[in-house]
Amino acid sequence: MTTTPHDPTTELPGRPPVVDLATWQAARDELLVREKAHTREGDAVAAARRRLPMVEFDGTVEVVGPDGPVPFLDLFQGRDELIVYKHMWYDGAPHQGQCEGCTTTAWHMKDAVYLGARGVSFAIVTTGEWDEVASFVDFMGYIQPWYSVRDVDEPVGGDMGYLTCYLRDGDRVFLTYSTTGRGNEPVNGSLGLLDMTPYGRREGWEDNPQGWPEAPEAGAPVGGHGSPICWYWRTDADGVATWGPTGRPVPQWSRPGATPVETLGRRGQCH
Repeated sequence: MTTTPHDPTTELPGRPPVVDLATWQAARDELLVREKAHTREGDAVAAARRRLPMVEFDGTVEVVGPDGPVPFLDLFQGRDELIVYKHMWYDGAPHQGQCEGCTTTAWHMKDAVYLGARGVSFAIVTTGEWDEVASFVDFMGYIQPWYSVRDVDEPVGGDMGYLTCYLRDGDRVFLTYSTTGRGNEPVNGSLGLLDMTPYGRREGWEDNPQGWPEAPEAGAPVGGHGSPICWYWRTDADGVATWGPTGRPVPQWSRPGATPVETLGRRGQCH
């Protein structure tokens, strides 16, 4: 049995109003109209994306992987399409000092079997020296292919921190698309799920109703009502979000041998 709409005896501060099922369904149906329009607009944008021009470049340029230098063409693994994530790198930093934002993307792409089934290969490139990169990849337990593109120019190397798409026609290689900023978010399915919840991502930029729990500075436990901005980037061993020297990118606490440390190796910043 549901309660009557806006019954003052059932109202809970900092939470959605309590209504009966019919009232909820009406509000849900109203939002569904907007959601469907958003989906169709996304389809239209994707159609426009497929019509972008492309840029040809030398696919024989060498990148470095576990088997030494290989031509960029090898990343296609014989397929015609390739998606690459460009992972930022901090030279000489310990594992816990590597990029937290890039970790969210790489971790959500631990397995690319569905891309492969569609005929699309996936790889991660970074500017780190291969020996450092190989150690990091082993520690994280990544199974997708990684390569060093140190000193390699765009569109294979260059700026890091975003997704790029490539097309192959025999030995000819073309850049077709790249993301910027929040364009990486489709990879991170966790964010999409959080967008469905009453409190969302718990980030400071979100438009929330008055009285909703705020996103305070780092220091509150993850999952509690004080989850801070960028809580999904870095926490300490107790799950407390922190940019301090005891923090690691969140997935690292699940890795064998990950222990509390006292050195970050670099200062992270929330973007």
